[in-house]
Amino acid sequence: MSVAEQLCVALDGSDREWIVASANKLTGRVGWLKLGLEAFVAHGPKLVAAVADTGVNVFLDLKLHDIPATVRRAATNCAASGAAMLTVHAGGGHEMIEAAVEGIRAGGAADRVRVVAVTVLTSLDEHALRQLGLDRSPADLVARWSRMAEQAGADGVVASAHEAAAIRSLCGQRFVIVTPGIRPAGQSRDDQRRVVTPGEALRAGSSILVVGRPVTRADDPVAAVESILEEMADAI
Repeated sequence: MSVAEQLCVALDGSDREWIVASANKLTGRVGWLKLGLEAFVAHGPKLVAAVADTGVNVFLDLKLHDIPATVRRAATNCAASGAAMLTVHAGGGHEMIEAAVEGIRAGGAADRVRVVAVTVLTSLDEHALRQLGLDRSPADLVARWSRMAEQAGADGVVASAHEAAAIRSLCGQRFVIVTPGIRPAGQSRDDQRRVVTPGEALRAGSSILVVGRPVTRADDPVAAVESILEEMADAI
């Protein structure tokens, strides 16, 4: 896998024209483009199809979290939209994750759509988890939920690079580890608490790195991507 195939740019926003224009600009330079809840609520599956039509893999980050029957049907619909990867919340449990995988299969997309389970959001630290009544460290919770997700049939998880080595040890080399909260050296953390550089994430064992504002808010997004790719290449 090339470093470009390991880089995902998050197109977080509601402006359809900007999202599609950004997709056209970045297609062929990165392996993935992420569409999140904000964009999907504003424009729905037609936006997913429009971005997928540019030729890039679409990472549809909806973090599905509901009863298994609902998640199963929603996953089938997401697969039909043209997405190549879909998130569910690991906190929904084994049966819900399994239902998402079944939903992808029901849509005839098991060979081309990955299901990845979100473990602990990178905006949450140990103090925030305690406020939620979860008396575990982020590392312990991520390890437990990653193993559960693998056993439920998920292709991988979304997790910080801080936990990537432990996940890799538990779940094997083929398990996909998607890491958000990536910040090139010297850049602001923004609202993320557990952030790492691209090089640190790759060395820890992350498979796909998700970068948002360092690219989308750059004066020259293409140049920002090229700089990140150089940093990734240097790390490996």
